[in-house]
Amino acid sequence: MVLKNRIGNLFSLTSFGESHGPAIGGVVDGMPAGVRIDLDQVNQELARRRPGQGGISSSRKETDEVEILSGIMDGVTLGTPIGFIIRNRDQRPEDYDHLKDVFRPSHADFTYQAKYGIRDHRGGGRASARETVSRVVAGALAKQALLQLGISISAQAATVVDELPHGDTIGGVVLCAIKGVDPGIGEPVFGKLSSQLAEAMMSIPAAKGFEIGLGFDFVNHLGSEVLDKWVFQDGKITTETNYSGGIQGGISNGNDICFKVAFKPVATLMQPVEGIDSQGNVVAIEPRGRHDACVVPRAIPVVEAMAAIVVLDNVLLARTSRL
Repeated sequence: MVLKNRIGNLFSLTSFGESHGPAIGGVVDGMPAGVRIDLDQVNQELARRRPGQGGISSSRKETDEVEILSGIMDGVTLGTPIGFIIRNRDQRPEDYDHLKDVFRPSHADFTYQAKYGIRDHRGGGRASARETVSRVVAGALAKQALLQLGISISAQAATVVDELPHGDTIGGVVLCAIKGVDPGIGEPVFGKLSSQLAEAMMSIPAAKGFEIGLGFDFVNHLGSEVLDKWVFQDGKITTETNYSGGIQGGISNGNDICFKVAFKPVATLMQPVEGIDSQGNVVAIEPRGRHDACVVPRAIPVVEAMAAIVVLDNVLLARTSRL
């Protein structure tokens, strides 16, 4: 059975909640006991994702402070499931009443209706990027555990389309680097670290492309130009270059793991667009609600969070591979 609201094997997140429901939340399972957790740092990660922070961000005002329900006592993990919620405090479901029987272009409205026969039309419901707050919490917890192992994760906006006509939206690219991962992390064949990262990144709303290392630019080079040659340096085996992006055969080689994620322009425009209703009639959709003009700034902590979840899970998995 596909666990469609869960990511991870030994370290996992199961998330729940809709954009305009009472709360978004999750359960983190598999966090080792004894990890010291700074909740202020978790909330700082949430603040990076929080809406209402700039001209291209949604004006929705959410405090986005995590409430820990279980699994942490006196700032230390217990090894038991960590339950948490983030309350939705600035809900305006009435902004979406006009979309109850309307399918917007390039949204998940029609596909959710086709799959389930019912959908939450309020702000996209479960398909809303609001859901990513649970990922940021789980990722923030994972990042603190990884730091104790000397592993750090940082992302930044690599490119964003410069021009933004009034009422329109733009896309962009997030570049992420994972430093300090030992060689030998990742599973062979169907469990490749690169494929797990790709799956995690492509699960983020509006993500439309993933490449690791030199990525698509590999096709512009000869094989002799992009070999990562082995060298012995500072007492360890490493490579002169990092065209592979830190992963070979789906397993980490000790170099920085570098990848990019491309995000499409937001599908909700602040200008009239044409949709279709459930009877097949063309409908004019007037702009309402509060929406991002570009997801990239707020996607950066989500990319880091998803990377942290995948890496910590694989670090724990690696400990089961040999005596």
